[in-house]
Amino acid sequence: MTQNSPAALLIFVITIAISLYGLYGNGNIINKMLLHPYSVKHKNEWYKIITSGFVHADLGHLMFNMLSFFFFAFQTEANFLGSVNFLIVYFGSMIIADLPTVWKNQDNYNYHSLGASGAISGILFSSILFAPLSKVYIMFIPFGMPAFVFGILYLLYCQFGTRYSQDNINHSAHFWGALAGIIITILLEPNVIGHFLRFFY
Repeated sequence: MTQNSPAALLIFVITIAISLYGLYGNGNIINKMLLHPYSVKHKNEWYKIITSGFVHADLGHLMFNMLSFFFFAFQTEANFLGSVNFLIVYFGSMIIADLPTVWKNQDNYNYHSLGASGAISGILFSSILFAPLSKVYIMFIPFGMPAFVFGILYLLYCQFGTRYSQDNINHSAHFWGALAGIIITILLEPNVIGHFLRFFY
């Protein structure tokens, strides 16, 4: 699989390496790379929208994101998007996912976030467009559900989390990353709309 997914493999390795270095080597790198909307606005540190996707808060955060990446990213690049379009969807979703957070918290010095969740959400929803009836398995649930059903529940959960959750997860980034993945994929591959609909009639 990795032979046909060089872009996904490169992102996978680099993200793990930088995250582990930040967690167990030089912690200052996390502070330099995490998303700090105040610095984005007042210091023009726009690069942090990208760099924040390569660092994680702790080992559990890294493992969860990289497992999600592993299960969706490699097959999406190899079977559906190809390397160039995969990179466009991944980094496009990463950027778009963070823009609402930057806008909302641009004057909040104490706010920061990090992780690849927005980009991974984009890839996940891109894969759903290509294979809406594929099975998605969630921990502690003994059966798989169709990918499009999971996608609907995922978006509803993100909306609920954005409004009501106090768990310090940037649910907004998940939501906007997912929508970005859908929109960018359709722009790159317009025929995917017909492909998606054919699964239902």
